[in-house]
Amino acid sequence: MNISEIIKLFSGIALFLFGMTLMGDGLKKVAGNKLEIILYRLSSTPVRGLLLGTGVTAVIQSSCATSIMVVGFVNAGMMKLRQSISVIIGAILGTSVTGWVICLSYIEGASGWKSLLSTATLTGAIAVVGIILFMFSKSQLKQNIGGILMGFAVLMFGMSAMSSAVSPLGEAEWFTSFLSTLSNPFLGIIVGTIFTAILQSASAAVGVIQALAVTGAMGVSQSLPLLMGVALGASAPVIISAIGAGTQGKRSAFVYPITSLIGVAFSGAIFYALDAVFDFSFMSMTVSPFSVAAVNSFLRIVMAVFMVATIPLTEKLTILLVKEKSTNDDTIALEERFLSYPALAVEQSRMAITEMFKDARKAVAIAIRLLKDFSADECRKVQKIEEDVDRYEDTIGSYLMKLTLKELTPKQNSDVTKYVHTLTDFERISDHALNIALVLKELHEKGADFSSEASADIDVLAASVNEIMHQSVRAFEQNDPQRAKKVEPLKEHIDELCALAKRRHIDRLKAGACKPLQGFTFNDLLTNFSRIAGHCSNVAIAVIELQELSGENQEFIQHADLHESAEYKEYYADYESRYKLESR
Repeated sequence: MNISEIIKLFSGIALFLFGMTLMGDGLKKVAGNKLEIILYRLSSTPVRGLLLGTGVTAVIQSSCATSIMVVGFVNAGMMKLRQSISVIIGAILGTSVTGWVICLSYIEGASGWKSLLSTATLTGAIAVVGIILFMFSKSQLKQNIGGILMGFAVLMFGMSAMSSAVSPLGEAEWFTSFLSTLSNPFLGIIVGTIFTAILQSASAAVGVIQALAVTGAMGVSQSLPLLMGVALGASAPVIISAIGAGTQGKRSAFVYPITSLIGVAFSGAIFYALDAVFDFSFMSMTVSPFSVAAVNSFLRIVMAVFMVATIPLTEKLTILLVKEKSTNDDTIALEERFLSYPALAVEQSRMAITEMFKDARKAVAIAIRLLKDFSADECRKVQKIEEDVDRYEDTIGSYLMKLTLKELTPKQNSDVTKYVHTLTDFERISDHALNIALVLKELHEKGADFSSEASADIDVLAASVNEIMHQSVRAFEQNDPQRAKKVEPLKEHIDELCALAKRRHIDRLKAGACKPLQGFTFNDLLTNFSRIAGHCSNVAIAVIELQELSGENQEFIQHADLHESAEYKEYYADYESRYKLESR
């Protein structure tokens, strides 16, 4: 094999990898960037995880990409470790589909007009159609389809270049001698593992083995150990992806090599034990690209059976291998890997903001409890939560800014914009919770207290604020515009209650029933209650606008302040009957 053939081989591998990437990216875009979210949301059981891992990998043509996404899920706390194992097993199984796609490059045409059906002719035609759609179509869907066709054509040309480069090896004595040594299972597995780890792609490694099969010098006894090694070597990029991940992320990354090792060890041990007893005659048969694909698929199916059966063992081994590290960092973890998958990044941001909102609600609830039973420890809890929420705002805000630099769909752009705006509302709610706690702390330290009438008014307002926080958190968490519609009427009612309570308190001050210090404190509490309600209203309106606004939703927002919506009036009347200041 001379230098020109070596260069041709590597150029073929390069074209193959590039074509596979193009095709996978195009398939993901045609699927609407929803594959990642589907994988995350529907992998709740081992069977679902296995099927989804297989399906997603078959589409994106990369078990590594699927597994790296799973590492991100686990690292971000979006998926449990055991849940991730079945998905990774599915990814290991799904990558065998690429071998059958590669077989298309070895379909030979006949003479005459039937030669138009040859692989070279069809690949050329696909490339022409692909470039026309990609360059001249105004439809995004057709451009994506063009990208898929171009990727497929490049992949086919790459395989053709690889096959052409290695075809002289069939007559080289050193090559046949080297292949004979690979009949030793241990040596063949080691060579396959190292080769795949270098290529960073199981599909490319299988493609090279299929190209070598064209030489006619490779048998089942050599290809089987190599394919086992490919299954092991494909874990290298997944392990590398865990650098910088947390404990759970590292554990999920090690699931790939552990499950592969279990699958190869069990299937290999049983197969070679049976071969030693029955002396399988087919081991000496020469393989073709088609039989390599068949052996690879059968091997991975058998491996999957053993891997699924040993999921509990895999989980224990990963936990034993990667020890838990204690940490005092309470900052929300946002997975940087997901920035390459905008659908996941948007979903993760929504979940993180929801947790931030829940913390702000918790701070308000604790602050309100201080009205009845002041505690310095509880006051410090509110301050700690407020500091955490401030950090969350910085972390999530920075992440969303990075996300805006990615190519997003109109819906994703709308979601990110709303999240950026609502971040400030959540942070300000925690600020007002701290203000309430500090006001009550001052009142407690000075030994002052509210009159029974003032306390009764505050109790009503505190209950209504708890209600509006509950409604807005649930609306945001569930992305429920119908629940969000209940927030604006309550916000208006709270504002009216605050105004009435202030007038009543002024009367008490004039009558000497309350002291000036209590007057200032009371007004501060009402101001913070009103502003919390205002921020909840902003969040609710954002939730409604996150949906594809129907005419009904638009009408609700447009007329809420004017009290003209029948739905608004119904909600308002309900709140008015439940939250009212007792007559004096």
